[in-house]
Amino acid sequence: MGILLYGSPSIEVSFDDRALTHLQIVITAKLRRRESFVFSWADSADIGSGRSSIWLDPSSTLYYRFYGSRVPSINREWIDVLMDSANSGGGLFFTPEPVTGRS
Repeated sequence: MGILLYGSPSIEVSFDDRALTHLQIVITAKLRRRESFVFSWADSADIGSGRSSIWLDPSSTLYYRFYGSRVPSINREWIDVLMDSANSGGGLFFTPEPVTGRS
């Protein structure tokens, strides 16, 4: 399980390492182009369910903490799905990995 830390003081958001790696690729690509956007995800039941969102811009303070030592293989299909979401008017919404493309 990995953690995305946002802001100062920081908000901790947990994702498994594989998902966090894919999110890091998409978020980095957007911020590298100096694009701001909303990032949203569904909260787990253990923190009350619901949905959370943060505003990301090139000045955002982000820290990615991976608990595994291996970098997972990258699923290009999942990157495309996440990037399409990030480029939409609603911003990046975390979606689970497509079953068909998992390597």
